[in-house]
Amino acid sequence: MSARGAAGLLLLALGLAASAGCGRGVEPARLGWTAEQRRLLHSLSLDSLPPPPPDPSNAVADDPRAVALGHRLYFDTGLSRDGSVSCATCHQPERFFTDGLPQSKALGTTARHAPTIVGAAWQNWFFWDGRADSQWAQALGPLEHPAEQGATRAGIAQHLARCCRAEYEALFGALPQLEDAARFPPSAGPNGDEAERAAWEAMSEDDRLAVDEVFANAAKAIAAYERRIVPGRSAFDDYVAAVDAGDEEAAAAALDDDAVAGLKLFIGEGGCIDCHAGPLFTNREFHAVGVPAPIGADFDRGRADGALEVLESPFNCLGPHSDADEEDCVELRFLKTEGDELLGAMKVPTLRGIAETAPYMHAGQKATLRDVLLHYVSAPVPPVGHTDLSPLGLTETQMRQLEAFLRSLSAPVDAPPELLEGP
Repeated sequence: MSARGAAGLLLLALGLAASAGCGRGVEPARLGWTAEQRRLLHSLSLDSLPPPPPDPSNAVADDPRAVALGHRLYFDTGLSRDGSVSCATCHQPERFFTDGLPQSKALGTTARHAPTIVGAAWQNWFFWDGRADSQWAQALGPLEHPAEQGATRAGIAQHLARCCRAEYEALFGALPQLEDAARFPPSAGPNGDEAERAAWEAMSEDDRLAVDEVFANAAKAIAAYERRIVPGRSAFDDYVAAVDAGDEEAAAAALDDDAVAGLKLFIGEGGCIDCHAGPLFTNREFHAVGVPAPIGADFDRGRADGALEVLESPFNCLGPHSDADEEDCVELRFLKTEGDELLGAMKVPTLRGIAETAPYMHAGQKATLRDVLLHYVSAPVPPVGHTDLSPLGLTETQMRQLEAFLRSLSAPVDAPPELLEGP
């Protein structure tokens, strides 16, 4: 070969290298993933999850003493009307903090499925309809709900005085003079039975506010505990790390071919990432997906009602029991409360641990992951309300692959073992 020919080949090789490299801003595919796809994968990995954001409405959210008290209260059946129900009744650690039922059963049967609390510290709205805007405000609802724990506010304050006075007062200051039964009846609250409501109304406004403060503080401690319940590292997260490192052997060990194909569908043709985005696989927004109500149940208005309820709640970010400043409550101040898109819309759930949280949808209407995928494939128009879905038209093979990927998101909860059972 002539010197001129050799030089030409060298220039050609250099030109090809430049066209495939950083010199022109194009990075070669790695393990079958383009640079843009790898960016999306990394955005879904736990390696992209920041620490839990602070909760300005809860001054003890990250206080270890509040975690300890909240842990005790989370498993305490004494916070229920008959001493039989705790938070852990419906949010069971061994079931990824759900209960495996279509609608939860406590003192009665609720209208909705119990969502997991894993990773809830990163959420900005709570309950399926978002009718609470903090973890502690969410914890208040089941405490009083007649089908759940069914307690009264005065009863909860009295229980705290009996079980945990020292721990409570170390965090929040002195309890009210609850031993004065004339001022503080042992069972009184605005959501109790007729006698309990009457006893509540007979209390002075200042004494009602004092009990409300204890009620809110109990929930703030429970929220501090729940903030420690975070998702653990899954096979998917290991796969993304292997892709980032260009380690084919580690990638193959983390996910099989079906799961990898399902992942490509998830961020590509399936469009799942449009709503299930970020390392918790949720955009934290509300969407109607056209799931019919359970047989015999009324249509659930979802966010259309939840948005109004959170605004009216005295326990919201702007309320008297919040520790936040007004400027901390931007989302509440600018909350959208009108629009057809709110009707029947429910909060997009996390997909972390999704294989452990059957049944699915807001009232457990779908028994299996396959049932959910079939619903998304067909995207039926419901008899009431609307759907944000368009039919996916996936094949049986593609549904199997998507399910394989979703199962790769399973992992034990990342929390100290002592927090995963009662004290």
